[in-house]
Amino acid sequence: MYETGKQAQVIREMRAYKLHLLGISECRWTGCGKKSTSTGETIVYSGRKDEKHQAGVAIIMSRNVTKALIEYAPVNERIIRARFQARQGKLTIIQCYAPTNEAEDDVKTDFYLALQSEIEKVPKHDVTIVMGDLNAKVGNDNTGNERVMGKYGCGKINDNGERLVDLCGANNLVIGGTTFPHRDIHKLTWTSPNGRDKNQIDHIIINGKWKRSLQDVRVMRGADVASDHHLVIANIKLKLKKLSTYVNVSRKFDVGKLQDPKIQQEFKLEIKNRFQLLDNLATDNTITISVNDEWQHIHEIYTQASKKVLGFKRQVHKEWITPETWNLIDERKEVNNKICQTRSERIKEKLRTKYTECNKKVKTATRKNKRDFMEDLAKEAERAASNQRMGQIYQVTKQLSGKSAKINMPIKDKNNNMLTTERDQYLRWKEHFQEVLNRKDPDNIAIIPEAS
Repeated sequence: MYETGKQAQVIREMRAYKLHLLGISECRWTGCGKKSTSTGETIVYSGRKDEKHQAGVAIIMSRNVTKALIEYAPVNERIIRARFQARQGKLTIIQCYAPTNEAEDDVKTDFYLALQSEIEKVPKHDVTIVMGDLNAKVGNDNTGNERVMGKYGCGKINDNGERLVDLCGANNLVIGGTTFPHRDIHKLTWTSPNGRDKNQIDHIIINGKWKRSLQDVRVMRGADVASDHHLVIANIKLKLKKLSTYVNVSRKFDVGKLQDPKIQQEFKLEIKNRFQLLDNLATDNTITISVNDEWQHIHEIYTQASKKVLGFKRQVHKEWITPETWNLIDERKEVNNKICQTRSERIKEKLRTKYTECNKKVKTATRKNKRDFMEDLAKEAERAASNQRMGQIYQVTKQLSGKSAKINMPIKDKNNNMLTTERDQYLRWKEHFQEVLNRKDPDNIAIIPEAS
C-alpha cells in the first residue's frame, strides 16, 4: 500500500470482486488513523510508530460498511480491531499480520499474547472474525481438533500453525479455510518468488457460535496487485446496520464562482434586495429587533443568497493514474491469469519473466503519473497565487505536502485510555473545552498601566 499507485490498484480489485470489507496485511504505513479515499472508501490503519515502513495492517470499508462502523482500535503494527453494528447484533473484525515461522520465539509469543488480549476484549455475543496473513500452516490433519478446523487444509502443520490452533481451541474459534472442500489452487494463499513453493498461510477465522453464518472461504487467483499473496474471500451471511452520526458535517458554498464578474454582480444584487427588506423591517418603529435577531436575519440573508446563486461545492477528485497506466496494469493482470492457467513449468518460467517486466513498466508509469500530477498541482498553485485565490493555494499546498487526506486519530481520556468511538471522542472534546474556556477568575486583578 505504501508503493506509488498501490492503493488505487487494491481498491480497484476490491470493487471488481464486489467486496464490502477488505483486510490488508503488511500495508507498510506508519502511525495510525482513519482516512477516506477519492472513490469513497474508508481506511482504518495501524502501523509502526518509528516511521519505518514495515509491517502495518489496515481495513478498507465500502460506503455502506463505513456507516455501520462503531469503533476501531489500532493496537500495534500487527493488529487492528474494528467493530460494526449488524441487524443480528454486532460484528468485530481483528485484522492481523503475524511474524513468520522463522521469527524468534519471543516475537511470536508477544504477538499471540497481544492477539489473545484483543480477543478477550470482544463481547461474547459478537460475531468475531480474525483474519489476515497469519503465516501459519495448519495442515489437513484435524485429529483431536475437529471443533477448531476441518479436514480440507493444505500441507503439514508448522510451529505457527500449532500456536494458531491452540489459540482457536482456547477461544472457540474455527479456521474457515479448512472447512470447505475446494481444489488446492483455491486454498493455497501464498506463492514464493520462484513460483514453486505454495502454502496456505492466510486465514479467515470465525467464532464457533456463528460458524453457520460462514458460507464459503475461497482463494481468488484472478485478483492481481503484484503481491505474492492471493486474495482470500469469505461469504458471510450477515446484514450490517447504519448508525446515527454524532458529528454534523457542514456543506461548503462554492465561493469560487464569485471570480466570475456576472455571478459576482448577481450575488451582490441578491444580497442588496434581501437587505432592503431587512431595512424596511428595521424602520418600522412598532417592531423592536434585538442584536441576536438582527444577526440571525443577516445570517439567513447570506445563506439563502449563497444557496440561490452559488450552490454547494462538489468534491471532484482528480484521478492521477492515466488510462495508459491502467492498460499496463490490465496487461500485467492478463499475464498473471496465464500463469495461473498454465501447467507447463517451462512456459510458466517465461510468463514469470514477462510478468516481472510488466510490473516494472507499471511501477515506472505510476511514478511518472505521480510526478506529472504534482507538477500540475504546482502550476495550479501558481495560477491561484497570481489571482489572489488564497483558499485554493491552501488546498493545493495540502495536497503537495501529502496531507490532503482527512485523518481521524483516536484520542485518549484523562487516564490515558484510548477512546475509539465517535461519541466518546466527542464527549472528551466537550469536556476539554469546558475546562479550558470556563476557568475561575484570577485571585489577583492584573494592573495594566495606561499607554503613554
